[in-house]
Amino acid sequence: MNHKSWLDKTVQMAVKNVKNGGGPFAAIVVKDGEIIGSGTNLVHQHHDPSAHAELLAIREACAKLASIDLSSATLYASGEPCPMCLGAAYWASIGHIYYACSKNEALQHANFPNPLAEYFPDQEKAPEDRQVPFIQIETDDARSPFHEWNKRNNE
Repeated sequence: MNHKSWLDKTVQMAVKNVKNGGGPFAAIVVKDGEIIGSGTNLVHQHHDPSAHAELLAIREACAKLASIDLSSATLYASGEPCPMCLGAAYWASIGHIYYACSKNEALQHANFPNPLAEYFPDQEKAPEDRQVPFIQIETDDARSPFHEWNKRNNE
């Protein structure tokens, strides 16, 4: 299958998901011509703001490969990934990302917000001045988990 065919599949999945009460997004992760992960937007059904199609597809693909390295895989999404999904894709080292509908099209045709316009500029502010203030409080052993991590991984 070519990129357009994979994207057509995600769009069909998204339409079916809407008909079943879900959100208008779907995603698949493909490796060596095989779907190794798939997901549809289940945010409202699960009352879970992290139940985005891309996250579910990435989770399933990682579980199937027993690895967090998806550098040899491709993510196909019916809509341009939001910052949360993009972050997950980067953490998983996704090899390529293809999408069918841009974030601006989602805003124009479905009144979905453009999270990039709001969240990325907010992250440029000092933590305490963000829309949701970030406040760091020093504790005696705040860095202990990292020391343990280094000990375990450098043995």
